[in-house]
Amino acid sequence: MKIFAVRDETDVGQKDLAYLFYYETGKKFYIELPDHADPWETPLLLSSFVKRGEKTVNPYWSRVWVQQRIVPPDRQNLAYILRDNGLAEYDEFALLTIAGGRCAQDDYYLLSLGENDLPEYIRERFCRRVEDVLVLGEYVLLVFFRNGLVKKCYLKKYLEDHRELQILLKKTEFFPHVHVMVGGYGVTWDENRDIMDYALYEMGETVPLITSDFRRFVEDCVISAAQAAEILGCSRQNINDLTKRGKLHPVKNSEKGRFYLKSEVVKRSWQ
Repeated sequence: MKIFAVRDETDVGQKDLAYLFYYETGKKFYIELPDHADPWETPLLLSSFVKRGEKTVNPYWSRVWVQQRIVPPDRQNLAYILRDNGLAEYDEFALLTIAGGRCAQDDYYLLSLGENDLPEYIRERFCRRVEDVLVLGEYVLLVFFRNGLVKKCYLKKYLEDHRELQILLKKTEFFPHVHVMVGGYGVTWDENRDIMDYALYEMGETVPLITSDFRRFVEDCVISAAQAAEILGCSRQNINDLTKRGKLHPVKNSEKGRFYLKSEVVKRSWQ
């Protein structure tokens, strides 16, 4: 994961206006906005999120913000531009960082940060990221959060209120195909059809796990070493090596093999 602060070169105080996160394997961008962001100081595309009180920008609009700052893929003489910048192919992240996030339309730029450089309130948001999700029934999800809480989310009203998600009401067969977004920022069905972690956290009812829910979780979310190898695109030997080095943690060892949490294996694929 790469982290950047978004700043304005004309700002004497060099205040962080936003934070850009990039997950290299998943090629996903996310933008986090400060708790007390000023919509008049925030970059234009992002200011609408501030006005709505939203602090995390979903991957679709985060990527749009990035695309506004780089050479478009349909640019004339693109091949020469890529060659001059030492790129063999079009790469949004590479083009963004080569220019330091700068573009001709404004004075914003990017400053590389480490995770410990982030404000504490931004780091606290990571505690509410989604670890796992399980479909319990029609428009009901059981969501496991990074801070250990498990919440049951009744989504029908939420889907009715969000136009981009209403197709899930019309085509119910799509709903079970939900999965955790790269980085745990929420759950998603496809690009721009997602529900962010903070929305799930706020709407969900905290519940203790019952036997039937746990059994279903095991059936859907615990995978074999062979399945883990398939997700990571590696051999069983690599899975064994990752386990020995403490990079993967089996939830069960038996004579027939090891079993892992699917969420841990998927997170490993993000790195």
